[in-house]
Amino acid sequence: MSSASSVSALYGGNAGRRVTVRDIGAAKARHERWPMVTAYDAMTARVFDEAGIPVMLVGDSAAMVVFGYDSTLPVTVDDLISLTAAVVRGSSRAMVVADLPFGSYQASPQQALESATRFMKEAGAHAVKLEGGTRVLPQIETLVSAGIPVMGHLGLTPQSVNVFGGYRVQGRGQSGDELMADAKALEHAGAFSVVLECVPTDLANRVTAALSIPTIGIGAGPGTDAQVLVWQDLMGLTEHPAKFVKKYSDLAGEMHRAVRTFADEVVNGAFPTAEHSYS
Repeated sequence: MSSASSVSALYGGNAGRRVTVRDIGAAKARHERWPMVTAYDAMTARVFDEAGIPVMLVGDSAAMVVFGYDSTLPVTVDDLISLTAAVVRGSSRAMVVADLPFGSYQASPQQALESATRFMKEAGAHAVKLEGGTRVLPQIETLVSAGIPVMGHLGLTPQSVNVFGGYRVQGRGQSGDELMADAKALEHAGAFSVVLECVPTDLANRVTAALSIPTIGIGAGPGTDAQVLVWQDLMGLTEHPAKFVKKYSDLAGEMHRAVRTFADEVVNGAFPTAEHSYS
């Protein structure tokens, strides 16, 4: 088998090139699970890329974890283009997916195309993500027709938090049938994958089984094809993370200890020493 046709695992694999939509579809066919994390800067992207993360999302969650807002709504296309470009520059293998922020695609397919085109041309994104079901099918079809890969997003769609009345589990009861229909419609429209956020495990399992494209869970149980977390959540930087977050590190504690040690050494005259000075 030639290297061009050999199978390379998504997580930790090494194909000598960027991960593509085709690779992600092939992983679904192999029943291979894979991780996705957010990234917003070049240095963090480099660490995650070297760790083998196959897909990085420059999420509109940057509104909160980078810019300090209390929701995703205020972040702009210009904000995210700068962050996306940094993540692309900091990585060499991962597919970089850029969120289309609130107000940048809802008005029309043409608006969506203009916004997505900027991310592809100015930032070097490899795909875009947008929220919603049936109402955004024309946008997805237009983007895919133009050669722009689209990741869908169903369930708790944070850009619609004011409509939902808060951050609540979605897809219970009859609304589960609607979410299933939306997921199938997204696939038919050409989306290459779909995020399922804060939906019951059983529903996420049924959607995953019904689709030929990968599902990416966040608060959707263990049965989806992939899992995504905001990196500040999984590293322990977030003060009050959601129920679905598992903290894999206490980076906030480590940073606190490091900066306090630095400050104490400055105050006590222990830093800098000759080792850290020039003659």
